[in-house]
Amino acid sequence: MTAGIDLHIHTTASDGKFSPAEIVRKSVNLGLGVIAICDHDTVNGLEPALQEAASFPHLKIIPGIEVSTHAPGNEVHILGYFIDHTDAKLQDILASLRNSRRERARAMTSKLGGLGVNIDWRRVKQIAGSGSIGRPHIAQAMLEKGYIGSIKEAFTHYIEQGGPAYVERHKISPVEAVILIKKVGGLPVLAHPTTINEPEAMVGLLKKAGLVGLEVYYSDYSKDERQRLARMADKHGLIGTGGSDYHGLDDTAETLLGEADVPQKAADALFALAGQRALKPAGL
Repeated sequence: MTAGIDLHIHTTASDGKFSPAEIVRKSVNLGLGVIAICDHDTVNGLEPALQEAASFPHLKIIPGIEVSTHAPGNEVHILGYFIDHTDAKLQDILASLRNSRRERARAMTSKLGGLGVNIDWRRVKQIAGSGSIGRPHIAQAMLEKGYIGSIKEAFTHYIEQGGPAYVERHKISPVEAVILIKKVGGLPVLAHPTTINEPEAMVGLLKKAGLVGLEVYYSDYSKDERQRLARMADKHGLIGTGGSDYHGLDDTAETLLGEADVPQKAADALFALAGQRALKPAGL
């Protein structure tokens, strides 16, 4: 039996519920063979994950990141695999993006108050802990106070793009993110493309900048969606990757760790390309 694969996982370094070490142990217990830690705009979860994984040589960890970017009418997320997470310039750029996240979250909390949804900014910060503050932390604070019945409801009714409490923040462009990931030795991949207006046009643009993959086997995508995205990836010469986008915040509503049915060929193709480019896969 082939070990499971999950190439899109979040930890407490950003907006996940479980620490990097806990994610590693959960992955081992589930029999996963390859995982990628891809926190939002931070690499702070990678060292703890790699250290924990040293005790489990059968588990391969791909050091990754998910960079939030902006294009007209879209929030576009770019995944980076096999990045050099120690790069100083990368750290500086990510620090700036995290500060923007923090200020945006504060403004959204204030905006919610004007809508009669009174959550404490201090509580939002407590929920985030040392991680990069994101909208799921606001959603958790709303859930605690009983304003919503689920994390998803917070986004749908209040804080998704275009929602009454949504606030924009500084982001780099998708092309800039692809170039940044390449500069730190990584393999750039377009995350959850069905959330983007005109995804194929975006794929064409980013392919010219150095995009190498498209998230095909994502979370709860239907069979038809996966087939359509696989054809798009083949058309543009991209690797079809995938993952659960696991946060651990609501097991009744999100795809669980390792359950996105990512095929072995997705990981094999990433490792092969990393090898061709002389990148250093962690956990090998």
